[in-house]
Amino acid sequence: QVQLVESGGGLGQPGGSLRLSCAASGSILSIGDMGWYRQAPGRQRELVASVTSAGTTRYADAVKGLFTNYRDNAKNTVILQMNSLKPEDTGLYYCNADVTDYRDVDGEFHTNTSLYWGHGTQVTVSS
Repeated sequence: QVQLVESGGGLGQPGGSLRLSCAASGSILSIGDMGWYRQAPGRQRELVASVTSAGTTRYADAVKGLFTNYRDNAKNTVILQMNSLKPEDTGLYYCNADVTDYRDVDGEFHTNTSLYWGHGTQVTVSS
């Protein structure tokens, strides 16, 4: 079993900063891309940022130059540093990760690669 747990959300001031973390745990062999999505009320979930296992990043146009996404592979963690916050950054932020995990099935070693999601952490930007 693999779990992704986000932390670090809360209330941020316009122009301020927040840092989100997402830690993966469980029977993990390897993790591919890790990313952040957000969903504002009445809107579809959208990609905010992603990072490959090699550290290559991709950002939504709205957050380029403002948010930084990076990972600590030794800790199976991805971090989203959000600077210059705006009210439109408000939303429920989810992390996801392509995880190859392993399990013992009747004495046989099995691996599985799936996209896992966290439960989300709320970010509200307001004065």
